Amino acid sequence: MNETDKSLVWLHGEVKTPPFSQEARIEAGVLLRRLQQGENLELPYSRPMPSIGARCHELRIRDAQKNWRIIYRIDEDAILILEVFNKTTRATPISVIDTCQKRLSKYDQDTQD
Repeated sequence: MNETDKSLVWLHGEVKTPPFSQEARIEAGVLLRRLQQGENLELPYSRPMPSIGARCHELRIRDAQKNWRIIYRIDEDAILILEVFNKTTRATPISVIDTCQKRLSKYDQDTQD
């Protein structure tokens, strides 16, 4: 890791095999590394999630039978991982959005204290 790379801050979730296949886990690692190095990912890899908050995105990882999502926020010094889940519906569940918003609120409050 270079001095200019952003840290990964895991507020929730993990990427491991299982439940991810080895290929999906490697893809997630490569994409997260690109984010750490400051690259802005776009579709088909990532899409903005303004419903969660500013600078929030959804990393999209296609596995053999599953569509994994990693919800993250890009901060000046870190990539915050808010949630990792298997997306089974077309829309992101409201419960996931609410949970991510709560985690961000708590994180922001804790880091300002």
